Amino acid sequence: MAKITFITTDGNEHVLEGSSGSLMELATDNNIHGIDGDCGGVCSCATCHVHVQADHWDKVGPPNQIEADMLEFDDKVTEYSRLACQIDLSQEIDGLVIHVAND
Repeated sequence: MAKITFITTDGNEHVLEGSSGSLMELATDNNIHGIDGDCGGVCSCATCHVHVQADHWDKVGPPNQIEADMLEFDDKVTEYSRLACQIDLSQEIDGLVIHVAND
């Protein structure tokens, strides 16, 4: 079971727990504002764009090439940008803090 903190653009923190699926699924199942997951998690829309807290970057690592290409279409990309649909829930990311990129 991984505990993940989502911080929305309005500054609200939502601490959620999950053991399977992706961060996008955890967020959409719990109505996290700013994470829509319009494509259903197939890395083709960037509506689940998040910024990983810098000191947690090593928990998730950089995006693969397909994800990086999709992120290029978003104006709010930073060096810590990822798509939540591409981050699998696992014990290795327990404690992860992410900031939702879109409102």
